[in-house]
Amino acid sequence: MRTVIVGCGRVGAMLAVMLDDGGHQVSILDISTAAFDRLPSSFKGSAIRGDGTDEDTLRRAGAEDADLFLAVTEGDNRNIMAAQLAAEAFRVEQVIAKINDPLRALAYAELGIATICRTDLMANAILSYLKLPVAVVPGVRSGSGNHRHDGASGEAQPGVAADVIAGLAEAGVPTRTLDAASPPADVVSSGSIKLEG
Repeated sequence: MRTVIVGCGRVGAMLAVMLDDGGHQVSILDISTAAFDRLPSSFKGSAIRGDGTDEDTLRRAGAEDADLFLAVTEGDNRNIMAAQLAAEAFRVEQVIAKINDPLRALAYAELGIATICRTDLMANAILSYLKLPVAVVPGVRSGSGNHRHDGASGEAQPGVAADVIAGLAEAGVPTRTLDAASPPADVVSSGSIKLEG
């Protein structure tokens, strides 16, 4: 399987090594050359310095032929931008974005991008460890809607998000709405990193 991973932090590096050890073709991208120090010398894949939200960089990493695309940087905006490019521009079948904000994770899953939310995963794990009631808030969501604009199958279900948010509020879980006029602090600048070599 051909895999492209955006983000060579602890999670990205571990996934790259595990997939590489499993015989997969792996390309991993990061904007920091130092991030690749997390990869062992036995790593057989490609490590590419560049911006995972740049189409040319993704093309160089092999996104056009990828079977799996993982966006696992620390920034929700970077991850969703990279995932959108993979799904729309490169038509990668299996795309997963790490989204730390539970509301965004739900929204993007409804738009067709599979998401993993460590906030939900960790909260559920802690409550489970403490043997306290665990809210049924999945940390991993399949893309249930239609993110692509080419008429691919799958319809978004707009009422689902409202129902989940109402349920969270009833359970006493703090919720907030996203305002496009004041985006979160992890917004990516419009420039891109040029690749070495």
